[in-house]
Amino acid sequence: MTPDAATATETTPVETGQAAPAGLPAPAFPAFLPPGAAEVVSENSAVHREVSYAIAIGFRRLAMDIWLPRNAAGTPVPLVVWIHGGAFQLGDRRELPPTFAPDSVFRLLNEAGIACATVDYRHALEAPFPAQLHDLKAAVRYLREHADMLGIDAGRIGAWGESAGGHLAALLGLTGARKDLEGGLGVQGHSSAVSAVIDFYGVSSLPDMPAMNIPPGMMTGPLSAAVPDGMTLEPGPMLVGGTADAALLAAASPLGYVTADAPPFLLVHGDSDGLVPLSQSQLLAAALDDANVRNELITIRGGDHCFFGAEGQLDRILGSAVAYFAHEL
Repeated sequence: MTPDAATATETTPVETGQAAPAGLPAPAFPAFLPPGAAEVVSENSAVHREVSYAIAIGFRRLAMDIWLPRNAAGTPVPLVVWIHGGAFQLGDRRELPPTFAPDSVFRLLNEAGIACATVDYRHALEAPFPAQLHDLKAAVRYLREHADMLGIDAGRIGAWGESAGGHLAALLGLTGARKDLEGGLGVQGHSSAVSAVIDFYGVSSLPDMPAMNIPPGMMTGPLSAAVPDGMTLEPGPMLVGGTADAALLAAASPLGYVTADAPPFLLVHGDSDGLVPLSQSQLLAAALDDANVRNELITIRGGDHCFFGAEGQLDRILGSAVAYFAHEL
């Protein structure tokens, strides 16, 4: 057990309402909390909800929900980290794209005997990149720290994300050996590397992204009321602190982190995506090819962002993704 894990199980005087014994220092605030009890939600799934995987001074607690299959029969199971989209500005670990059935990703993984941790991370106005990557790496380390308790196999962890989450899943997969990008949050002493990645219509090169078509009403409406005056609503520049600096945008892009040591990738992208062009996945696939990294790019005919226009193909798309993890993990 790491020193942080030992701290995490202690109870502070604030939590008990009692004063610390005279002459003894109060225990430190924990950097994360244990998973707690799971709630049975179906014949196939039990969920640890609101798990505080990282607690940092000055920020809200970072939470995940951990969906565990109930048909594992005591055998450690592989796990997939699900990373939500939302242009680095919006979204929640419990929300799936509007075209997906509620909880479908988590449920389908559990039905296949695969656990799923669906993870919150800081948005762009809360903290600029690489905070989002630091958060996800802390989540992976947390899962490895508690693998025995959760019944998961710490050696079989994958990452799956859509849109902004696809971008972050790709970064997570490509930076497993980058100690300079680990961050200092939460559990320490474990690897944040993953063994397979699925990227649904994510950005691979922020400098190559076209300008987003932002509806005029969004600039002045309640949705943007918390955005500082003069701050761009463009997702890429907002992610790196509100600047269009090409070097900062490149440093926040998966394309620059491809090496021969990368895990296998499955890229899925609609050919009619009006928000993130198909060319973004093509760029990443080409870079992975050049590095001799095993990868596959599936193009969804008629699919816009979130696979709007291809809803009839969603069962096949999600089924193929789950089958990919079942094979790779």
